[in-house]
Amino acid sequence: MEITKQIIFGSFIVAFLVALASTPLAIRIAPKIGAMDIPRDERRMHTHAMPRFGGMAIFLGTEVSLLFFLSGNSKILPVIIGGAMIYALGVWDDLKNLGAHLKFGIEVGVAILMYAMGLRIEFITNYFGEGTLKFGVVICFIVTILWIVGITNTINLVDGLDGLAAGMAAIASLSVAYVAYIHGDRFGMLIVCAGMMAVAGGALGFLPYNFYPAKIFMGDGGSLFLGFMIASMSVVGPLKRSTILAVVVPVLVMGIPIFDTFFAIIRRLVNRKPIMQADRGHLHHHLMASGYGQRRAVLMLYGISAIMGMSAVLVSRELYKDAGVLIIIAIMYIYVFLTDPNHKMPHIKAVNVEKDEEKKRKEGRL
Repeated sequence: MEITKQIIFGSFIVAFLVALASTPLAIRIAPKIGAMDIPRDERRMHTHAMPRFGGMAIFLGTEVSLLFFLSGNSKILPVIIGGAMIYALGVWDDLKNLGAHLKFGIEVGVAILMYAMGLRIEFITNYFGEGTLKFGVVICFIVTILWIVGITNTINLVDGLDGLAAGMAAIASLSVAYVAYIHGDRFGMLIVCAGMMAVAGGALGFLPYNFYPAKIFMGDGGSLFLGFMIASMSVVGPLKRSTILAVVVPVLVMGIPIFDTFFAIIRRLVNRKPIMQADRGHLHHHLMASGYGQRRAVLMLYGISAIMGMSAVLVSRELYKDAGVLIIIAIMYIYVFLTDPNHKMPHIKAVNVEKDEEKKRKEGRL
């Protein structure tokens, strides 16, 4: 199947328009099926019940586009099936609030199915020289499962502010799509480009309704679906030498959510809390605690995500020094976000926005 510019841009436009048109419908459906986010704990940034069925619009936009433009490619079939299963899991969680272990077990099951359907990371190319490092069956299986499950959950963990998850997923998808486009003829990655454009279109079609002040949340259905699509679409390239791009580029582009996930695990281990237990220690919580507000906090994180996206593009073009400078800049900003003038080391304990704001009021700073 030949991937033309018309298919690449068509996949984006169709996904965008379908998601944009479907979001108002999702807003009306949410209260009828009980898909409402009611703030019952201090982690929530909103103060009233909000629809959390926006994942439907992202799912429909992306899947319709993939079916229309790319269903003739055998590599895309597992992605379409897996995306539908992960979305269904997310909706089930939104409606029934599933336990973390059950969700994780189902995610692993979907990842195993993807492996069985041929979606595998079988080798890593020596990007700095000749040859490849080929995985054995066991290592291939473990790496593939960890990759799919890990990236699937990164978007879910940063979905804490209006527009944050959708915007970061769109930036990540567009960055991977651009890398796939500029290396498409050489590495056979145009199919990845078209697929990622569909994912970006779905996220951006939903974003106008989700950016601050949000009218609807994407819920776990949307965040898990976006994470899964980025993880799976990035490794469908047909050529062996595309593997290093398929793995390294998404890791760089997803630098913020990956770091946030890693830091959350460390923070919860240090505080002797369950790893799957949510808290208020994420990057966006620190920005909110510093008084930036949702809109500015989200835009700041967009900026860092874009910096990481550009560094991924530079790495794909073997401009390692240039990419290194951008990565250092991003790390510097992350350090600033996690610290304050009185602490040189990042805060390990989760922040409490409400208590912080109350303290400022008492001190006359608000």
